[in-house]
Amino acid sequence: MAHATRGPMAKTTQRLEVTLDTLIESVDLAEGITKRVAETAGFGDDDIHKLSMAVREGAINAFTYGNCQDPQKKITLVVEFEPDRLVIHIMDQGCGFELTEIPDPLAEENLLRTSGRGLFLMRAFTDEFTVQRAPGGGTDLVMAKNLPKRGCDNGNSRAQSH
Repeated sequence: MAHATRGPMAKTTQRLEVTLDTLIESVDLAEGITKRVAETAGFGDDDIHKLSMAVREGAINAFTYGNCQDPQKKITLVVEFEPDRLVIHIMDQGCGFELTEIPDPLAEENLLRTSGRGLFLMRAFTDEFTVQRAPGGGTDLVMAKNLPKRGCDNGNSRAQSH
């Protein structure tokens, strides 16, 4: 189920909210939605790839760790267009976690571990990254990317596509 919401701030903020089932297919769906939204927002290919990968990692975490692959739980994807940035929320219905509890994947003792790599990528691929409690429990991964300046490709020209 997907629906767009326009509140009293409709002139400055537009919001898209999608409720996804806890299925592995929802990871691809969240990534695809983000890719299309980022294209519409005018991001270059490099930033589109980074944003869609960040959302993919967040959706995988919500599916695997947050909701423990429980089909009774939902994953919520929220995309908000603010005047100068795109803000993405990925919320699960799990127990939540503290970012400080996750080992640093770059620390020598953790280099061969897979835990924490998705969070590292989300942080690296966005301009802002936070983890907070979702309304009603669970985790809310919040990622923001500054919108590209009009008339400037910010070094992300279409010629650099993967």
